Amino acid sequence: MGGVNAPARAASGPRVIFLGPPGAGKGTQAARLAAHLRVPRISTGDMLREAIAAKTPLGQKAGPIMEKGGLVPDALLIGIIQERLLQPDCARGYILDGFPRTLPQAEGFEGMSQGDATADLIVFNVDVPRAELLRRLSGRRWCPACQSTYHVDNNPPKKDMLCDREAAQLIQREDDKETAVARRLTEYDAATAPLIDYYRRRSRFHDIDGYRPVDVVFAELTQIVTGRA
Repeated sequence: MGGVNAPARAASGPRVIFLGPPGAGKGTQAARLAAHLRVPRISTGDMLREAIAAKTPLGQKAGPIMEKGGLVPDALLIGIIQERLLQPDCARGYILDGFPRTLPQAEGFEGMSQGDATADLIVFNVDVPRAELLRRLSGRRWCPACQSTYHVDNNPPKKDMLCDREAAQLIQREDDKETAVARRLTEYDAATAPLIDYYRRRSRFHDIDGYRPVDVVFAELTQIVTGRA
């Protein structure tokens, strides 16, 4: 993977990290905030899903791990992110969605920036009640052909359990079944507790109540990023 030993460029605009358990709505808010700020949203989940769909070497490594609900190794994710941050569109700022998820990833991110102070980071920790997370996650359905995601309540397909794009039968991934979801949330809590403490002491850290209407949450995020909160 070329260029991963070079330091990431210092961003002149906002650098934002979204923390929060699976199902907290980080992806939706990160995408909206990125569009509002006109900076790239960097989602490790999207990057990995695209690699799986394209059957790249990365996708062939990550696919079996993700299908079983496992975590892609830290070193691999750090390399992917570092390569992405070297792209010119990150010079004005960026939003990280799904990275870092562990303390070693956070340390790797801080090390790759070489002087791009962690204190300048805006870190949002999105919190949602556990019962709501279980409902959101267990209702997800997935297209094995194009990797599109749906939800039985919030974002159903136009036709019963068929992908709108591929007309393929949607499936419930193993890691979206209720027992697996409960395990994923427990693992998230264990991995992220030290990460929250790490950024609470080092960055502009904000706890965000994600169990509110999407527009209300977004309004709070924009106020914080633009300095109006």
